[in-house]
Amino acid sequence: MLTRRTFVLASLAAPLARLEPAPLTPTVKAPLAPSLHAQTAPAGKMLLSIHQNTSRAAGFRGSLEGWARAGIEYVELNDRMLDGFLRDDTLAGARSLMNDLGLTPVCAAAVLPDLWIPGPARETSLETWRRRCEQFASLGLEKIYSPSTTNRRVTAEDFAAAPDCIREAGEIAREYNLTAMIEFLRTSTHLATLTSALSAIREAAHPNVRPMIDFFHFWSGLSKFQDLDLLEPGELAHAHFQDLLDAPRELTNNDYRLIPGDGIAPVVRILQKLSEKEYNGALSVELFRAEFVRGDPFQVATEIRRKCEAVMREAQVL
Repeated sequence: MLTRRTFVLASLAAPLARLEPAPLTPTVKAPLAPSLHAQTAPAGKMLLSIHQNTSRAAGFRGSLEGWARAGIEYVELNDRMLDGFLRDDTLAGARSLMNDLGLTPVCAAAVLPDLWIPGPARETSLETWRRRCEQFASLGLEKIYSPSTTNRRVTAEDFAAAPDCIREAGEIAREYNLTAMIEFLRTSTHLATLTSALSAIREAAHPNVRPMIDFFHFWSGLSKFQDLDLLEPGELAHAHFQDLLDAPRELTNNDYRLIPGDGIAPVVRILQKLSEKEYNGALSVELFRAEFVRGDPFQVATEIRRKCEAVMREAQVL
């Protein structure tokens, strides 16, 4: 039977058939319902996903179309790229695009300063947070995150006030049946480590707010491998998946992010520990190096899929 995914991907691939190597063969699937696929893997396994930041230059549509031809099935959406798509299209159009390509959105970014802490940008950020929750829920997502971004010096009083801020943002997410997550950033003056993020989230104790981990921020920052033992089974809600360049950490920036398996981070050990902690969600590859961001999304995704699947097989989570 000719499925919508097969038809759309064949249409996209036809003009390039003589120019590009054949992609890895995607798994054959039944026709997609509007709800798409399950957003978690079976116990002990994880899902390979790609964050739209990785192919940012291609735009919302271009990134998704290229990745789908490479056999990618799970994606993480970028708020600003969605805005670009919506200048000429609609949320219904975005959902139809993903359905036609056989893509399941597993998470979405809403990069908002002072969302998790009192600050001058918080009121505006909360308004945008509500709008993003509404948008992403309408696209079939179950999870949304915002980094621990703030642009000022943070005091002990700010840390003490953070749980109330977390609960307020969590309550908005609950209105849209979303799980909200805090991405700790290695350079943040607020939450820069897994331990700090866990402490704040647990003190807030909101049922719709859970921790996530970014391998780059975890391994290049102040966190330690043994901090993963602090996770409760099933507590982690999402993961950004990268490796780390072998270079001075004092110079670390987003260009240090590599495809898992290409760097020095113990990605297999981390995956095994997360599996031990009963994580079975997405591993979302988020890269910022120019060769990925400006590269052909099909070729970038093909390389990511090949290397990440090898790492996931070694860790026995694929």
